[in-house]
Amino acid sequence: MIRTKVLGLGSYVPDRVVTNEEIPFLDGRHVRQQTQQTETNDQWIQQRTGIKERRYAPNDGSVATSDLALEAAKRALADAHLQAGDLDCIILGTLSPDIHFPGTAVFLQKKLGIAQSTNCACFDIRQQCSAFVYGLQMADAFIRTGMYKRILLVGAELHSHALEYNNRGRDVMVLFGDGAGAMVLGPMETDDPRAGVMYTSAHADGSGALDLYLKIFEIAKLPYLDYDATDRERNEFMYPKMDGKRVFLNAVRGMVMSTQAALAKTGLGWDDVQWFVPHQANLRINEKVVEVAKIPHDKVLNTIQFYGNTTAATVPLTIDYWRQQGKVKRGDRILSSVFGSGFTWGAAIFTL
Repeated sequence: MIRTKVLGLGSYVPDRVVTNEEIPFLDGRHVRQQTQQTETNDQWIQQRTGIKERRYAPNDGSVATSDLALEAAKRALADAHLQAGDLDCIILGTLSPDIHFPGTAVFLQKKLGIAQSTNCACFDIRQQCSAFVYGLQMADAFIRTGMYKRILLVGAELHSHALEYNNRGRDVMVLFGDGAGAMVLGPMETDDPRAGVMYTSAHADGSGALDLYLKIFEIAKLPYLDYDATDRERNEFMYPKMDGKRVFLNAVRGMVMSTQAALAKTGLGWDDVQWFVPHQANLRINEKVVEVAKIPHDKVLNTIQFYGNTTAATVPLTIDYWRQQGKVKRGDRILSSVFGSGFTWGAAIFTL
C-alpha cells in the first residue's frame, strides 16, 4: 500500500525580533519613534494573546514572501537529502502573496532554480491559517494516487508590511509575525495503517468570511482598487479586519471538534500521540482548546509566544522549532488542528 511519508522538514524566520515593549513605538515603516504610536503595552498584549515577541522581515523591498518560503524550502530539502530538481510538485499556502497574480509558488519555483528544468506543477492555496492541513490533504491525495512523488509543501507569510501601526489597527497588528515552514513529502510502501500521514480532514463555513478579512480591492467594483492612503476614512481597505470575539469562539469550537473527530475516526488515544500542535493564532485560544478537548498539557507545543501568528506557516514552523530544541524526534506521531478565516478548519495526524 502506498502511503505518504514526511521526508524532510525546515523553517525560517527573519532576524529582526520585535518585542511587545517596542511595538507601540513603531511607525508604518517599522521605525521606532520617540513617542508612542499605539496605545498598548506588554501586559495588555500578553494577557490577551500570550505573545511576547515576533519576527519582522526588512522593509526595504529586498524580501518577499517567496524569499521566506525559499529559505524554509531549502532547509526541508536538505533535511530530506534531496535536490530541488527532485520535486515534481509545489503547494504553497499564503495570504500575503508576492503580487496579486501569478501565484507565489511559481516565484518560489524560479528561485529554487527549477523553473525551466522541471516544469513541476505549482499550486497556490488560500486557506489562510488552515493552509497547512488543506495542503497536506492535497499532497497526501496526490501521492497516494501516484500523481506526484516528491511534493514540497510550504506555508509562508510576510504580514508586517500589511499591518496598521496605530490604535485603529492595534487588535490585529500585535498578533502577526513573518516566517515560513516547509515539508517535503513522498511515497512509501507499507501495510501499516498508522504509518506516515494517517488522517486529514478539512472543513469550511463561508458564513464567517467577513469576520476576519482583508479587502484591499473588490473585483465587483470599478475601480476595484479605490482608496487614498493618506485619508483615514478611505484607507481602511488596506488593512485586515477582525471580529475578535466571533473568531475566538469559532476557533475554539472548530479546533476542538476537529481534534476529537481525528481521534474518534482513527481509534487513537492520547497515549498513541506524542504531540498536539495547534495553529498558533492566540495562546488563549490554544489553552481553551486544550482545556475543552482534555488534551494532556505535556503534549502541547506552542511557539506563538516568540513568533506571533505566522498564519500558513505556524504548524511546520512550530514542529521544526521544537525538533531543533531536541523535544520532537523522528518517528513521533503528531496531531495538528487548525482554524482560519473563511471560516476554515481541519486536523491531521501524521508521523514525522
